[in-house]
Amino acid sequence: MTRRDQMLDALAIGPQWQHRDAAPARLPENPNLSLLPDTEMTMEPAAASPATAADVAGRHTDADIAGMDWNTLQDAVGNCTRCNLCRTRTRTVFGAGDPKAKWLFVGEGPGRNEDQQGEPFVGPAGKLLDNMLAAMALRRGSNAFIANVVKCRPTDASGKDRAPSPEEVAACKPYLARQIALIGPDIMVALGKTAAVALLACEPSIAVSKLRGVVHRYGELPLVVTYHPAYLLRALVDKRKAWEDLCLALDTHADIG
Repeated sequence: MTRRDQMLDALAIGPQWQHRDAAPARLPENPNLSLLPDTEMTMEPAAASPATAADVAGRHTDADIAGMDWNTLQDAVGNCTRCNLCRTRTRTVFGAGDPKAKWLFVGEGPGRNEDQQGEPFVGPAGKLLDNMLAAMALRRGSNAFIANVVKCRPTDASGKDRAPSPEEVAACKPYLARQIALIGPDIMVALGKTAAVALLACEPSIAVSKLRGVVHRYGELPLVVTYHPAYLLRALVDKRKAWEDLCLALDTHADIG
């Protein structure tokens, strides 16, 4: 069995794959990123309320964050009050994996499960991401690190998950930038629109479909954009496109060295 066949076994080939158009010749036939029950997410940004004097006093400046080592950074995230998400979180979600990983995957932010457990990408979307990693011969804690743009769960007035606001992204972005600097990955994969917009500083209105299929740059690092696993659970036909993105990332990493 070839390495590619072993990767496809990890994806659990099934009949749900639908060929919508011709795939690149290098792709295996009928890849499947594991079909899981659908989940529901809402994406209504909510305005942040003004911070109190106590919140301001507990904030770390961008310059402070830029000079932190790994343990200090992790502690700073755990005690962060840079935006109002600190008032409603259960736990911060720093990230998980190998702190010297060659692969860095960046998502949007914690959801309900992540907020309760303090780990990124748990629940159905996390299982799908694990299958995506396995298809690339990667796994959590072994040459891969998983992080988010924001470290606290954003919720709307009804308590449902939502996309982080631009202000929340800006407040948390120095933490992610320091993580990237300390990890020193070879390549990054942006999972979904929020991560892509934050890392590439592009227009918020741009669609993921306009960003995928090419290799971008975050500083000197190659960056590939693909769909968020939670989206793929609702749009099974786009799993083939996600597989194409993973193949692009694998080819790009192979070219590095």
